[in-house]
Amino acid sequence: MSSDALMEKPNTVKCRCRKHSWYIVLVSFLLWFGLFYLYSSVSVGDNGLGLVDSNEIEVNVSSSDLESNFVHDVDKKEAMVEVSDVNGGEESENETENARKPVSKSLVGGAENVDQIMDLVNELEANNQTMGRENGAGNVDADSSAENDEGEPSKEDDDTRKKDEGIDIVDPSFLGEKESTPVVERGNEDTVLKQKPEKVARRSSIRSKRESMRQKLKQNVDSSSVVQKRAENTARVQSGPTSCAGRYIYIHNLPKKFNQDLLDNCRSLSEWTDMCEYTANYGLGSQLPDYDKVYSRTGWFGTNQFLLEVIFHNRMKQYRCLTKDPSLASAIFVPYYAGLDVGRYLWDSDGFMRDYDALNLVKWLAAKPEWKRMWGGDHFLVAGRINWDFRRDPKNESDWGNELLNLPESRNMTTLVLESSPWNYNDFAIPYPTYFHSSSDNEVFQWQNRMRRLKRRYLFSFAGAPRPNLHESIRNEVIDQCRASRRKCRLLECHDKNNKCYKPVYVMKMFQNSVYCLQPPGDSYTRRSVFDSILAGCIPVFFHPGTAYVQYIWHLPKDYTKYSVFIPGTDVKSGKANIERILQRIPKEKRLAMREEVIKLIPKVIYANPTSRLETLEDAFDLTINGVLDRVETIRQQIRDGKSLNSDFIEDDSWKYFTYGTVGPHEWDPIFANRNLKA
Repeated sequence: MSSDALMEKPNTVKCRCRKHSWYIVLVSFLLWFGLFYLYSSVSVGDNGLGLVDSNEIEVNVSSSDLESNFVHDVDKKEAMVEVSDVNGGEESENETENARKPVSKSLVGGAENVDQIMDLVNELEANNQTMGRENGAGNVDADSSAENDEGEPSKEDDDTRKKDEGIDIVDPSFLGEKESTPVVERGNEDTVLKQKPEKVARRSSIRSKRESMRQKLKQNVDSSSVVQKRAENTARVQSGPTSCAGRYIYIHNLPKKFNQDLLDNCRSLSEWTDMCEYTANYGLGSQLPDYDKVYSRTGWFGTNQFLLEVIFHNRMKQYRCLTKDPSLASAIFVPYYAGLDVGRYLWDSDGFMRDYDALNLVKWLAAKPEWKRMWGGDHFLVAGRINWDFRRDPKNESDWGNELLNLPESRNMTTLVLESSPWNYNDFAIPYPTYFHSSSDNEVFQWQNRMRRLKRRYLFSFAGAPRPNLHESIRNEVIDQCRASRRKCRLLECHDKNNKCYKPVYVMKMFQNSVYCLQPPGDSYTRRSVFDSILAGCIPVFFHPGTAYVQYIWHLPKDYTKYSVFIPGTDVKSGKANIERILQRIPKEKRLAMREEVIKLIPKVIYANPTSRLETLEDAFDLTINGVLDRVETIRQQIRDGKSLNSDFIEDDSWKYFTYGTVGPHEWDPIFANRNLKA
């Protein structure tokens, strides 16, 4: 071997050893920084922002989280937290354990401390960016990286899954996840502890600042307050205007003979009128063309007043808070078409047929388990006629009507009628159906504005016929005074051959041209004309308090002077009252105020189209449901208190108790002392 070769060999070996040593140094360097990065992540994130248990809130200040925490505006984060609080809903036990907990803005107090920590962490992180990229730094912590390497779902995949499952994903700067504490292997821990003193001191500084911040958070926030705030927010949402709490209604599924069969045999409902044309359009009747521009373009129907129970039933089917579980219901609706049923036999002297279906109905109801809950106290039905059609004396079968309202079971229920009895507590009056059935709020607003702009030619008007066979009736006197005031009063007589009173266009046109509309009692206290006049913006003039004031207590103001004029019928009968003079003496300001009040009442006395819903307005149906639910709750409270139903007053004082909440002496006592239905 030559001397040159011998000299080259050591150099070659030396070069290879030196090259291998650089690899070792580089790998050691990277391993050292990797272990340091792992330890720093564990140290800083060990006490991350999360609910470790129900009483402790800790803060995660890992570098990746800190970078994301302050990118977004704090106000946006707070808004996200509030939305999560309200909409979070109930969680199962397993979900609760791993659920993200919302934290209010106050939890981020001391942001300057967080900034300092972030600066320190960023300084440490700057030396190992290469390792950070390899291990997913800035996206997930060391725990997450390890789990992803083992094939577990990534954070992005987990977020996607939570969104698919309906779990709110809130900004991590305000949420903490309860997760297992990262474990550091003993060998790695020893390696980390051998780091340079200055870095250990820096890490200790971070720990002390983190601990200071955590103590501040513990002073300012109690985990129970977060739970309490969520409960309060949820309760506030549940008690809002669209809530069904305490408003659920269950509809009994009656045999068809009590409702649908009556409609299917509509030609048998009346001997003189073909009721089939009135059962169309969910009981609204056929649509009315806009003759003479008296009506608006839509919403007007030829409605028969005795179809109220059909209209109400169809509205009930669209009620927002229906339930199929009677145990959840606050009230139970009985869809019995009582008025259509009894109307077939009112002129039949055989009382057996008039009572037949009514007796079978209460027997069917009493056999149901729902009845025994309050013995019918939470049941209600609509009987689309005046109460006197259902109050026949049980001792006299040849008398008018049937016994429905006098049956023991019916006296426990709430019955809604067109006209109630002032001396009984189990029936309540609701408005007669008018010809207008709006499908939207806008239709109502447009009609109200139109009624405000009208120029009214007549001071007062009257549509009706005399009652010569009724001695106490004031119809004849009213008609005579109207005729005497030719230029001031418009009269529409309803007893001639043409009988324009049955044609809505003539009635509505006259009311729209009148300032005041006279409403004397007829065969009974109440009249459909009352609600037609209100619909036309015409101020009603009453002659008996039983025509409206003690009747429609859920729909009309208690202060009747705001929307009407009262002239005692006895004064008209005796000739003491001159209607024209009384109305002319009313100041213009008072007249305009009353008209405006009447126009405001329009949505409260109409029944909206069952095929749609009003958005912001409450119609006659809505107000009726409110009244029924309040009454049922009163009965329920009486049962809880061990009281007998309606034991706070004697039944003869029902009109005073329900209207004014008192049974003391009243100026109308002499009027209601006379039980003669005709005034």
